[in-house]
Amino acid sequence: MITLKNVVLRRGTKVVLDDASVVLQPGEKIGLVGRNGAGKSSLFALLTERLHADRGDVEVPKHWRMAEVAQHMPETEASATDFVLEGDTRLMAARELLAKAEAEGDGHGIAEGHVAMSDAGAFDARARAQALLMGLGFKGTQVDAPVNSFSGGWRMRLQLARALMCPADLMLLDEPTNHLDLDALVWLEAWLQRYEGTLLIISHDREFLDAITRVTLHLDEAKLTRYGGNYTAFEAMRAERMEQHQAAFEKQQDRIAHLQKFIDRFKAKATKAKQAQSRVKALERMERLAPVLASADFAFEFREPVSLPNPMLSLRDVACGYGETTIVRDINRTVLAGQRIGILGANGQGKSTLVKTVARMQKALAGTLTEGKGLAIGYFAQQEMDVLRPDEGPLAHMSRLAKEVSPQAREQELRDFLGQFRFTGDMVNQAVGSLSGGEKARLVLAMLVWQRPNLLLLDEPTNHLDLQTREALSMALNEFEGTVMLVSHDRALLREVCDEFWLVAKGQVSPFDGDLDDYQRWLLETAREAARAIKEASRSAAEAQKAQSSASPANQREDRKASAQARAKLNEQTRPLRKEIESIDKQLAKLSQERESLEAELATGALAPAAIAESGRRLKAVGDEIDELEMRWLELSEQIEAITTAAGL
Repeated sequence: MITLKNVVLRRGTKVVLDDASVVLQPGEKIGLVGRNGAGKSSLFALLTERLHADRGDVEVPKHWRMAEVAQHMPETEASATDFVLEGDTRLMAARELLAKAEAEGDGHGIAEGHVAMSDAGAFDARARAQALLMGLGFKGTQVDAPVNSFSGGWRMRLQLARALMCPADLMLLDEPTNHLDLDALVWLEAWLQRYEGTLLIISHDREFLDAITRVTLHLDEAKLTRYGGNYTAFEAMRAERMEQHQAAFEKQQDRIAHLQKFIDRFKAKATKAKQAQSRVKALERMERLAPVLASADFAFEFREPVSLPNPMLSLRDVACGYGETTIVRDINRTVLAGQRIGILGANGQGKSTLVKTVARMQKALAGTLTEGKGLAIGYFAQQEMDVLRPDEGPLAHMSRLAKEVSPQAREQELRDFLGQFRFTGDMVNQAVGSLSGGEKARLVLAMLVWQRPNLLLLDEPTNHLDLQTREALSMALNEFEGTVMLVSHDRALLREVCDEFWLVAKGQVSPFDGDLDDYQRWLLETAREAARAIKEASRSAAEAQKAQSSASPANQREDRKASAQARAKLNEQTRPLRKEIESIDKQLAKLSQERESLEAELATGALAPAAIAESGRRLKAVGDEIDELEMRWLELSEQIEAITTAAGL
């Protein structure tokens, strides 16, 4: 078991843990919760011995294998599967033992090495690694692709798969869902429920924590408190404990007031001096209870829109994508005033592409997008830096915005407004590039509120928000009078805000008739159907090959003719797909060249601050476009592969 006893941990002048004591039993699944900056990641570093306690004892069983998600981006030409396999420390040790024995010609050692390999599950290790990759959203064509070919978000998924591959006794997961879509999140949730070791997880996803954890550790004001139960149970128990503590404090205050009143009244009287002195000593011995000083909850609200056009916008035969590549086509939807629309779909299917097109960040490739008169769009980008300037502070952002969307505001008015979003003092001039993810997200929310939009387009707004800020966002969205279109893997937010869903899949946008539970069941059934289709196609191909091998020469000539015709038909079917792949290859080459040029410019350090900001924004936009095109390339390749398999060729 894990034991912390009277632990004190400091980071600089800040006390992260103050006299913390807790015991965690083997096999427990624990959620570690607390506000951003409370010190949750520092506690992980303490358990892995990257940090050491200033006082007290930390005990983790020495023989335990430990796994956590590395935060650095890997740079290697190794395949995705091989990279994930390296996370199995037991298998890697067995391989090293066998290789050493073989190099030394040690027969006994070779035998031991083979036994160790068998015990480590070497025979199915590759299949297990690829199953992890597929569960986290990688396609069949990606599992052997080099790590360097993936973008940042996908590399973090590789790091997560590598951690899951380890046969760990203790697994530490710090916000594992940030780079996942809803499909992969549901899969990870099921995997962690089956995990038999001790799990300590930091997450701001309420439903994720409720589904997995049975113990909650709350880190607040340097105090670590253990609660039995998941996050919802923790909230109820903490509220009850705070009420009890406050009641005891108030009762003690009444007792103190009563004693003090007696002392003040009788301390000068000789006949009562002894009793008064006795009460003075009682006051001195009393262990004073502190009042419940709950941190102020973060709350905000969207301003009333100037107008509410109805319909907000109309999409007719709209196609979205990049360059010559169409990601989503034939969109025919109408968005009305007051609608709450959740947009569902796997990564790479085009959710963000659709939102960016509606947000005027990129033009539609075809069709007509008609906006209602007075439409005012507020856009929260998945990557906050799409709408922020890294070299400027929050106050500079608000000053520029105030000039653009409303009459000039006084600096003090803007400072007061930023204070509502926890930007106070010198923080209003701190460069955005140095802010945390949660602080950047709050700044984007502040800018949205100032604009008084009537249509909110939110693309993964909760990625860096803590639970309190997520709840504040949910409340603000529910009170917002305009229309909301929301892309999120936070199921609690989707359930609380959205009353209808659109599904982006297979290049189409269609209404999804059901709730999130229906969507999760649909995902499971879709995966089963795909597996059955592949299995059936493989069986048919094997039977056709067997029949061909036993046919007569005349029949074989006919079969060859039929096969040639089938190949011609296949080429005709796949020609548009292959043509689109060729177009994507050309665009990727061009974009890669532009990215290298931009990186080279930034590396010189000779650019002016404004030029650096502009180049940084363009570099981010190019990276996003490359990610989308790569996903489309993979989708097209899979379609060609599926058509070929189905044809038995």
